[in-house]
Amino acid sequence: MAEETVAKRLKTSPPLIGTHNGHFHADEALAVYLLRLLPTYSSSPLIRTRDPARLAECQVVVDVGGEYDASRHRYDHHQRTFSTTFPGHTTKLSSAGLVYMHFGRAIIAQHTSLALDHPDVAVVYQKLYTDFIEALDANDNGISVYDPAVVTLAGLQKRFRDNGINLSALVGDLNYPDLSSGDEPQDEDSLFGKASIFIGDVFLRKLRSASSSWLPARSTLRSAYESRQQVAHPSGRILLIPCGVPWKEHLFTLEDEVEAEAEPDSSRQVYYVLYPESEAEGSKWRVQCVPVAAESFESRKPLPESWRGVRDADLDSVLAADADKYNNNRIPEGGVFVHASGFIGGHQTQEGALAMAVTSLERSK
Repeated sequence: MAEETVAKRLKTSPPLIGTHNGHFHADEALAVYLLRLLPTYSSSPLIRTRDPARLAECQVVVDVGGEYDASRHRYDHHQRTFSTTFPGHTTKLSSAGLVYMHFGRAIIAQHTSLALDHPDVAVVYQKLYTDFIEALDANDNGISVYDPAVVTLAGLQKRFRDNGINLSALVGDLNYPDLSSGDEPQDEDSLFGKASIFIGDVFLRKLRSASSSWLPARSTLRSAYESRQQVAHPSGRILLIPCGVPWKEHLFTLEDEVEAEAEPDSSRQVYYVLYPESEAEGSKWRVQCVPVAAESFESRKPLPESWRGVRDADLDSVLAADADKYNNNRIPEGGVFVHASGFIGGHQTQEGALAMAVTSLERSK
């Protein structure tokens, strides 16, 4: 009877997850968190060790053991022969990328309540790897964003140090307990647990944003883009969208599609995007310049230099003068600001924001 009880307990116990002890990194901290997002591993204990005998007791092992074998749930990437990459990418995977590659679709399907083979699951799966996981893989494997030899040859130098503000560095800082509060020193496993939750929460925010905001925005942007000449301005240079719609990536994709299809408007890039600051009635409006690339701070057509850094009544005066000079299109009072770099401005009304964009267009001719 006692043997049957032990056997039953072993069968019903949650599977063990294993990873290495000692100094931890962002990749295994995230890999463990990702596994625990799934029902199978949600209550799984974690063993942190390098002892092969103890690791052999684990149903899943990540970032240790010198073995990658998905059929046995072994996900290490440190072996010399390892060269696996995510489909469509060239960056060698870390344990985070390995676990995400094998379990990411299931995690997304569960979060979105969609079928595993739903096309939206595949879209979000690719986006999260590209936007988030790949950089962690590269960092853990010592892969630079730019080829160091090319950077050196070009004579490029950083203006400031930024290594300490990336996620991998922030997770690394969590190896060391905070003793300033006077609490007893925390053990290594507790520190790892905090690090896993820290980076896992970031992943969850990325997942929520991609599935509930970015994904639905695709159709919203397409509709706004296709109707922009009728709704916003005949030039096609101005886009009008609702509040809170992530637009940059979708806009560049749409423009690439138009260019590939060789439509008549293929050369008419959008310069300005207009949107309300909030969904509240009477909300202020923003006019934002489209950057030259999705991650660039340089605008295709920044707002005029004479507007930059000017606010309120002073801005109204400048806007009125330019409207009279360039297009005789009155800009109603209610200017709020124009950023010093000229990439964004604000007005109290939609009419005013549109007039600012139109006048800026006329000045650029």
